[in-house]
Amino acid sequence: MASYIDCVVDTKPMAHEIDKVSHHVTATTTAVVAMKTAVIAAEKEASDHVCEKVNQGFYTMIRSQISQKMAKLQSDVDSLLMQLAQQQKQLLGIRTRMERDYNMLLARYSKLFTGLNQNLKQRVAELDRPTMNFALGEVEHITNRSKLLTATVPVGQLESVMQSQQILASNAKYQGMKVINTMRDFLSDFNDQRRLTSTILLSGEARESHLAVPVVMMETCIDRNGTTVENIVMNDTGLSASMQRSIQNTITSTEDNLPWVDTTDKDRETINEYGKMVASANLPDRVKEMMNNLFRAASYQTLKQ
Repeated sequence: MASYIDCVVDTKPMAHEIDKVSHHVTATTTAVVAMKTAVIAAEKEASDHVCEKVNQGFYTMIRSQISQKMAKLQSDVDSLLMQLAQQQKQLLGIRTRMERDYNMLLARYSKLFTGLNQNLKQRVAELDRPTMNFALGEVEHITNRSKLLTATVPVGQLESVMQSQQILASNAKYQGMKVINTMRDFLSDFNDQRRLTSTILLSGEARESHLAVPVVMMETCIDRNGTTVENIVMNDTGLSASMQRSIQNTITSTEDNLPWVDTTDKDRETINEYGKMVASANLPDRVKEMMNNLFRAASYQTLKQ
């Protein structure tokens, strides 16, 4: 048979310890809440910092791209402006050449048609000479008879005879003066033509001769795309405009067949002349040195002998 032991257990110490644990749990809860608040604030600050840096980097990248595009477009505009300037120069040259050719053709054909008109006039006059003499001579006399015969009257008194004679003499003198002036103009034109002919015609027998004309052909690159422009320069002393155009056309037509060869040694006279030009130029020493370096490093071609 079981037996019971009746005893009294004091729970105050345990309750006191549990009470202390409750206080610690409350403090821990408060610390966790504070830490959570601090973590949220730190995360917000970190996210704001990251967003700010990302926005700044994106803005910098966009600005850099826009600057690069602006620089590229500005370069394209500059190259187009150079091309337009060169094309303007070429068009002005073509216009000047066309005006010169037009004036030359106008003078040539004006002289030709004037000569044709004179020849046709003479031939038409020879077809019916009596009719032409009547139209050009007799009709004019008949029309101007009142002026040519102003002193002729059917009846004249003694007082008017002297005045009529003076009028007839004055008319005769006027007609004689016109004849003398016509003869003088004819002789003057004849002498001028003879002097001009003597200066144009050769005194002796004409012989063929060859004349060597120095010509410089330059090929210039006007932009970064490799567009080139060719210029032909020659001395205009003793050469007419037609001769210069003929030389330019000949060189242009045979340009592809010319035997160009690379030149290793530069001409001594060319080097001396270039050095004198650079030395006498009003430029900084640094620019002169760069010009000399570029000249020494440059290469060009000449025609094969």
